[in-house]
Amino acid sequence: MAQSIEIARWEWRIGDPGDPAHLLQDFVVSHGLPAHNLTDLSLEYRARLSEDMRDRHVALLISAAGSAEIAGFAATDFHAANFCTGDGISSGSAPGSPPTPAPGLPDLAAVIFTSKPAPVAPSNWATASYELGDWQSSWSAEEHRGAIGKVRDAIAAGELYQVNMVGHSSAPYRGDPRAGLIAVSTLAGATYGQVLDGPGWAVATGSSELLLSVRDGTIETRPIKGTRSRTDTGRRELLASEKERAEHIMIVDMARNDMAQVATIGSVVVEELFVPQAWCQLWQAESVVRAQLMPGAALSDVLRALCPAASVTGAPKRAAVALIDQLEPVGRGPSMGAMGWLSASGLELAVTIRSVAAVAGRLHVWGGGGITWGSDPDAEVAEAAEKIRPIRDNLYRFAE
Repeated sequence: MAQSIEIARWEWRIGDPGDPAHLLQDFVVSHGLPAHNLTDLSLEYRARLSEDMRDRHVALLISAAGSAEIAGFAATDFHAANFCTGDGISSGSAPGSPPTPAPGLPDLAAVIFTSKPAPVAPSNWATASYELGDWQSSWSAEEHRGAIGKVRDAIAAGELYQVNMVGHSSAPYRGDPRAGLIAVSTLAGATYGQVLDGPGWAVATGSSELLLSVRDGTIETRPIKGTRSRTDTGRRELLASEKERAEHIMIVDMARNDMAQVATIGSVVVEELFVPQAWCQLWQAESVVRAQLMPGAALSDVLRALCPAASVTGAPKRAAVALIDQLEPVGRGPSMGAMGWLSASGLELAVTIRSVAAVAGRLHVWGGGGITWGSDPDAEVAEAAEKIRPIRDNLYRFAE
């Protein structure tokens, strides 16, 4: 296979001018891909292109703040307080959101390649070396439990039904961490693993959750919600849990509603519901929602409809985002956003759960889970730690 070559790059950060969804779309269109009409994406369309365009791929990265901006959440009233400064908008966070712990990362990035790079390339990444220091959390277990308690209070008051709470930790590193990032992208169950880097930064995801795919006029999402240990007992407990099933179905209903905004009327269907899937040492419940894409739907349309993912926000989505901004101590950076590929034959974006970012000499990871009235704070804190553990373990495994 010929080596993939970068052709062009576009990055956008909170505070930059313009509508990010349309700027992203215009950049992709300017390089010959049909982002203005995703119903064109198909193998048949690819076959009609010139040879140099046929294999062109766009790597996409959307941070949590970028998702909020695309969705229009960043313009709402609850984002107004404590954000604007004398110099304008702070870098790396949507208005009203807590500050990003990883400044220097773009909130949106698109990189055009001559073909899709191999999952583990170039070969010198695998031999790169680095030293990794101790992890520091942005909140204590007690503070995490306290935030969960406040979510439960808001649910009891009838303000919302579910909120996804996410914690963050970081560690200093010296050297080149890319071997560790590749290890994260190839974790067991990382169906949508990917690594993308830029000047002074890199992001890897070992995600198992599909935010959206578009191909041959069909749009699909695969929301994940509900977790247990990957044992026979854990699988039975997950399938038998009324709490987990109710939480999951709520997210599936939100995903159906989001997809309906860009689907032909009456075409949205749930193909599979609450099916356990393996990721590392965990079972996670997944559903499959499909629809026929509305004729002429553009990249900006589907991003506005499905970003940010229901599974990493809550229900109702807008109220959940507002409470997240109040309770989480730091921003989510590139986690809980989206990452994936666009080509002439299709679009595939994963939710950036199970992700790590490298920037300015620190590695950053995020992890959490959905909180409902029936959530036990101790169990939720333990679950968040279990989701982060395989990422940290692999980063240490490749460190000197």
